[in-house]
Amino acid sequence: MKVCTDSCTFGAWFANRMDTGGKALDIGAGSGLLTLMLAQKSGAVFHAIEIDEPSFLQMEENVGQSPWKNRIRVFHGDVNNYALPGPYDFIICNPPFYEDDLKSDNKRINFAKHDAGLTLGKLTRIVNDQLTTSGSFGILLPYARTGEFEQLAASVGLFPQEKLLLRQTRRHGFFRCLLLFSRCSSTFVPTSELVIKEEDGNYSEAFSALLRPYYLHL
Repeated sequence: MKVCTDSCTFGAWFANRMDTGGKALDIGAGSGLLTLMLAQKSGAVFHAIEIDEPSFLQMEENVGQSPWKNRIRVFHGDVNNYALPGPYDFIICNPPFYEDDLKSDNKRINFAKHDAGLTLGKLTRIVNDQLTTSGSFGILLPYARTGEFEQLAASVGLFPQEKLLLRQTRRHGFFRCLLLFSRCSSTFVPTSELVIKEEDGNYSEAFSALLRPYYLHL
């Protein structure tokens, strides 16, 4: 599966919101991108689970070649019924979030992008089961599904603590929402926005500053 700009933004944003220690879980880890980005900034122990075998094998290779391989364990399986060695202080997930959208002819892409295997409702229950009392949880969502997910999360006692809204350019509307959750209910949720590219096609300074520790040429 291709590495997307919004996924990279998500990893960089959440890495700045993790403590230096503890135990973290990446659900639906794919090639291991988010786990490796977080491990670059945090000294936590990381577990990453992926159901798709080719993606898992790629993650295994990527982790094995990384400087943080001694702090990362990878699992091949379905998070819906896998006996994970939790609980976790941090959980991160870039889930398959399309619900009724048009599907492609590629079954692997459909499984990765459409929530037939892991619905948002199932995800909230898994996070609730695996997260410690003082833990935090980060998720990347289509902007249009943000309200729906907040309601699902609230039903299991998870509440937003911070949000980042993404625009492709200043002329575009919001297309992604990055959310940080915990078990603490808050009346005020700090919300900011990030523009990925300027009108001239170059990355914005804010995006460049956020991703510079990870990109080779920014």
